[in-house]
Amino acid sequence: MSKNPQGNTRIGVQVMWFKRDLRVDDNAALVAAAARGPVLPLYVVEPGYWDLPEASARHWAFLSESLRGLSEDLARRGQSLILRKGDIIDVLADLNARHGIAGLHSHEETGGDWTFARDRRVAGFCRAEGIAWQEHRQHGVERGPSTREGWAGRWDAMMRQPCSRPPDLQPLEGIAPGYLPTAAEMGLAADPCPQRQSGGRQAAIRLLSSFLVERGAGYRRDMSSPLSGARACSRLSPHLAHGTLSVREVTQATWARQAELRDKGRAAAGWWQSMQSFSGRLHWHCHFIQKLEDRPSIETRNLHRAYDDLRPRAPDRLRLEAWCNGETGLPFVDACMRSLAATGWLNFRMRAMLMSVASYHLWLDWRAPGLHLARSFTDFEPGIHWPQVQMQSGTTGINTPRIYNPVKQGKDQDPEGAFVRRWLPELDEIPDRHLQAPWLAENAGTVLGRQYPFPVVEHLLAAREARQKIWAVRKRPGFRDEAAGIVAQHASRRKPRRRARVPSAQLSLPLERPKAG
Repeated sequence: MSKNPQGNTRIGVQVMWFKRDLRVDDNAALVAAAARGPVLPLYVVEPGYWDLPEASARHWAFLSESLRGLSEDLARRGQSLILRKGDIIDVLADLNARHGIAGLHSHEETGGDWTFARDRRVAGFCRAEGIAWQEHRQHGVERGPSTREGWAGRWDAMMRQPCSRPPDLQPLEGIAPGYLPTAAEMGLAADPCPQRQSGGRQAAIRLLSSFLVERGAGYRRDMSSPLSGARACSRLSPHLAHGTLSVREVTQATWARQAELRDKGRAAAGWWQSMQSFSGRLHWHCHFIQKLEDRPSIETRNLHRAYDDLRPRAPDRLRLEAWCNGETGLPFVDACMRSLAATGWLNFRMRAMLMSVASYHLWLDWRAPGLHLARSFTDFEPGIHWPQVQMQSGTTGINTPRIYNPVKQGKDQDPEGAFVRRWLPELDEIPDRHLQAPWLAENAGTVLGRQYPFPVVEHLLAAREARQKIWAVRKRPGFRDEAAGIVAQHASRRKPRRRARVPSAQLSLPLERPKAG
C-alpha cells in the first residue's frame, strides 16, 4: 500500500522494474516485491537509451533473447513479463493511473550518465506520487559514501549470503503483455555478428556448467591467447552484464568447485589454480564497477585531469577508421578487431592491446575508440569498460602506462599464426616467419598496398614517442597530489584472499558433468 499526494491510502500493484538483472533466481528485488503484494514484472524498452552512441544491434539481440527467457521463467512462477516501450516516467505514470503502483522495486544500477539521470528522474516521480522505491544491491558494488578500506572483506561477506529462490507470483488480469520491437524498429543500424553468443539464462547455465567441469581446466594458462581463450575463458561476461546470472551465483558455484578440487589433492592442482584465478576475476569485476559508481565522470572525463590536453579531442579519422575496420596494417591488431566484429567477444589481454594501440601508437583520444569497443562488445559493462579504457590509455594517473608491442604480442599469443590466418586470409602468401610483421617478408611488395595495407604507423617509433609524452605529464607540478587522491578513492587495498569453502547446498544451478564421447 502507498499514499497518493492527497494522503489517501490505496492498494495497487508492486512494480518489479527489471533493468540489468534479467533473472528470477537470486533476485532480491523480486522477492521483496512479491512479499508485499501482487507483482507487475516490468521491462521498459527506452528509445533514449538505444539512441546513445554506445548502443548497438548486437546488444539488442542478446537482450531480446534474455527477455524472452525471463518472461518464460516468470510465467512459470505465475505472471509473465510486461513489456512497454517509451520513456520510463510516461510508462510508470500510465501504470499508476490504470492500476495504482503501491511500490516500485529494482536493483541498483551502475550505468553511464544517461541511466544515472534517468534514475534521478524516476526518484523525483516517485516522491511526487508518494510511491516508495526500494533499490537493492545485486553484487559487491556499494552505493553512497564508501571507502576502499575493508571493501574486499565486505565483498566476500556479500557473496557468502545465500542466493534467494524465485517467489510464486499472482496472475494479473487486464494488463496487455506488450511486445519486443525488432532492432530495425528501434532504429539500430544493421550489425551482423554471425558468431554472437546467445542470450538467456539457460545459455548462461550451460556456459557456467561447461566452464566449471570441462572447459576451465586450462583457464590460467590459456586465457591470454585469443585463440585458446575463446574456449578456456568462462564466456559468462555478457550474462553478468545483463544479469541472466548473478555474480553471487557464479561466485558460490566457483567456490564449491574449488572445494571439490581441493579435496582431490595434487591430481587436481592445475584445475584448482585455474578456479582460484577465475575467483579473483569475479572480485575484480565488482572492483572496477565500484570505480564508476564512486566517480561517474570516468565515462566522459580523464580520471587525472593533467591528461586533459595530452591528445587531440578530435580523432584522426583515417587512423580511427583503420583501427575500427581492422586495417591498420598491424596483423595481430587487425585480426583481433575482425574477430571482435564477428563474435562480439575478445579476451581481456587483447582488449587491452587494442586500446593501447589506439591510444599510444595511433595517438587517439580514448573516447572515440572506447565507444567503438562499447558497441562491439556484447558484454559491454560501463563500470568495467570505461575505467579499463582509461587505464589502457594512461589517463588514470595511478597505473603504470602499459604500451603493448603488437608484433611481439602476435608472436607470443599466436606463435603458430593460426589466429591471424583465420581472420586475415589476404596474408596467405606471407610466410609464417614474417606473418606478424609482413613488411619484412621478401614478397611484401606483392601483398602490401594491394591485398593488405601498409602499417599506418611505424609501431616502434610511435611507441617511443608516446612513452615520452605520457611520462612527461607525470613530471608536472601537482601531479602526485592529485594522483594520491585518486589512489585513496579507487585503488584496491589488498589482493583477494583464498575463498572460504561454501556449502554446495546453497547452490541451485543445475551443473552437469560433460557426457562421455
